[in-house]
Amino acid sequence: MLRARWRASRFAPLLTAVIALPLLAPAAAAESAGSPQRPVFADGQAQPVFDSGDVVRENLWVRAPVDSDRDGADDEVHVRVVRPAETEQGVQVPVVYTASPYFAGGNDVQNHDVDVELYVPRAEMTSRYEDYLLSRGFAVVYAESLGTGASTGCPTTGGENETIGATSVVDWLNGRASARTGDGDRVQADWTTGRTAMMGVSYNGTLPNAVASTGVDGLETIVPIAAISEWYDYYRENGAVVAPGGFQGEDADVLAEYVYTREDREICRPVIDELAREQDRITGDDSEFWQRRSYRDDAADVEASVLAVHGLADWNVTFSQTARWYEALAEHGVERKIWLHQAAHTDPYGVRKEEWLRTLNRWFSHYLYDVDNGIDTEPRATIQREDESWHDEADWPAAGADDAELHLRPGGDGVGGLSPDGMARGRPVTESLTDDASKTVEQLADAGASPHRLRYTTGALASPMRLSGTPSVDLRLSFDRPAANVTGVLVDRGHDGTSHVITRGWADPQNRHDRASTRPVRPGQSYRLSFDLQPQDYVLDAGHRLEFVVLSSDHDFTLRPRPGAGVAVDVKHSSVTVPIVGTGGAVRPVAGAGG
Repeated sequence: MLRARWRASRFAPLLTAVIALPLLAPAAAAESAGSPQRPVFADGQAQPVFDSGDVVRENLWVRAPVDSDRDGADDEVHVRVVRPAETEQGVQVPVVYTASPYFAGGNDVQNHDVDVELYVPRAEMTSRYEDYLLSRGFAVVYAESLGTGASTGCPTTGGENETIGATSVVDWLNGRASARTGDGDRVQADWTTGRTAMMGVSYNGTLPNAVASTGVDGLETIVPIAAISEWYDYYRENGAVVAPGGFQGEDADVLAEYVYTREDREICRPVIDELAREQDRITGDDSEFWQRRSYRDDAADVEASVLAVHGLADWNVTFSQTARWYEALAEHGVERKIWLHQAAHTDPYGVRKEEWLRTLNRWFSHYLYDVDNGIDTEPRATIQREDESWHDEADWPAAGADDAELHLRPGGDGVGGLSPDGMARGRPVTESLTDDASKTVEQLADAGASPHRLRYTTGALASPMRLSGTPSVDLRLSFDRPAANVTGVLVDRGHDGTSHVITRGWADPQNRHDRASTRPVRPGQSYRLSFDLQPQDYVLDAGHRLEFVVLSSDHDFTLRPRPGAGVAVDVKHSSVTVPIVGTGGAVRPVAGAGG
């Protein structure tokens, strides 16, 4: 079992204490005069027996073996430790650690504009979980990522130096790295068992993925929430330059500029300028720059257990980041669990607070204190459905999800058909659209007819239909220009004609063979373009219709070229494949559009 062992003699005293520990109520525990409070567990969970107001707070700097600001000295990570006062009396506790580039706030930047006023850094490093964890016998550690706040070094948007900086704190907690106080005194983490968890949301959840991918000893578990597992897929998609939802124009250099909050405002300028050059907003190709920022490539090195959390409505960090990470972890036998909720870019605290805290407590109690509470043998997937009900399932994607290939039928300038009955008979039919990036996906999907998109629909569903997994499209296309975006969208069309975007995806036809290689597109020539849409888990109600919409530029995500690029679709040789749970019998062809 991964990481389910106590390390040598250093941890023996704590192990003895935990095994011998009576299950005391908080009041009874407080009556044990003459000895410090120790952790108490009941029902597989750590109990709130410590006073979260009686703590030791320390600010220190951990040395990281990297010189990302090129000043000739190793970078230093600013760390804040918050631990129960009992750790001053010999009680050793594990750690829940959050590394972040955001603790000092951010600069007031405009995308690709560096002539900005500085943001005044915030002084406090804390989280909503601090009191909860401290009262239950966990220390809390925060670290400012390199180039941010009081840390030295430079921000590089997922670069190796950021991973090294965050990993150095785990090393310090396990006696393998040095640290100093503000006065220069050497400080050791003799108050901890060394057993460490990392957790956080967004960038703060991405750094746990990065650190886990190193296989560092002492990192027992991570809880990445709405986290990135590969930076290419955050700012690019199948060769297309894309943006996270709501942040059009952002890229790796802009994010680095935003979090660059250390006092020295010039030392990292060459580093950020290099980011701007190397990220390549021209071709959108994958490259060594992006490959250095892929944690999935190192999933085989992960030894920490992983509780991966994502919102199914998150279009900032898309669900593919967690779905593909989870798949890579499964391939290498990593202990894991996945939580999927209906909210957007957030954690489940405000979605299902009590059950979420219970799960988090049991997870940390098991992996940091070795409490045998069974969480490692329970169903791996917890999913919130559209009606806000919650369900536990064996794993994700759902068991029994099979790919159903749906073929296009003519009429897409209005509403064409989408049929499970195979390729249409007869001669090929070509339908065309003209790019207009000023129109949103929602506007185009709801238009009864439009020259700027092609729309295809099933008949009304005979019964509810669940999609669970990663849809894909296989299109035969031609273009009247040597460059164009291609966007595919799945839509849920209700009884009353209202619509909901289920998922979408993007591709550059110049990267039709390889996301790392641009090849010319010749106007008028036909090309096959196949790509995945974003993963999803979604239920369409009976009577609704599943629709597929093809357009060129996506106003909210892709680059926005001038209107006018023409895209032609060979309807007969184009299809969309959706992962359906159970049978595909709910899908009916549109009346008169089969054949």
